[in-house]
Amino acid sequence: MEDTFLTLKSDSEGLYKEKGSKFLAFAYPVQDEDEIKERLEALKKKYYDARHHCYAYMLGRDQSQFRANDDGEPNHSAGDPILGQIRSHELSNVLIVVVRYFGGTKLGVGGLITAYKTAAAEAISANEIITAVVTKKIRFRFDYLDMNDVMRLIKDYDLQIIKQDFDNTCSMTLSIREKLWGEVTAQLEEISSFKKSG
Repeated sequence: MEDTFLTLKSDSEGLYKEKGSKFLAFAYPVQDEDEIKERLEALKKKYYDARHHCYAYMLGRDQSQFRANDDGEPNHSAGDPILGQIRSHELSNVLIVVVRYFGGTKLGVGGLITAYKTAAAEAISANEIITAVVTKKIRFRFDYLDMNDVMRLIKDYDLQIIKQDFDNTCSMTLSIREKLWGEVTAQLEEISSFKKSG
């Protein structure tokens, strides 16, 4: 199974204007639903006077978790066009929010679909699409005497240290590429003082 997926490199913004209405788009790389909630709350606070905060997100390498929200716009006129942009770029772990300031002239469902789709596309094109690797975390403890063995493994497999604490007993949290998981954990388990934690 492929252990990579496409996502966005950083936060970005887009803008679309139509008949006095302004559509501000914000695209974010996200890891989970908690982060999505935080992003949405921050935007709602910052743009508290906007009429709509429509959004869509996609999570998971297989794009299995997703949601589209019209936030009071006519059904499927806002969230779905935003989600459509995420899908057409084959992205995952991405949230796009489009904040609308109403300009006084109704755009109709067709006009709204175009506006939300275009604003989302602008935010994506202002960003960089990157290939992300699916990783799993492991937390473990080991004796200080085995430090060299642990560090050699980290160097050999180019592992990312998320957290480390060195005392009489050392503890470490590593991020391991999914396809290397079995191989790396088997080698860690060969270290005599290795104990998995958490």
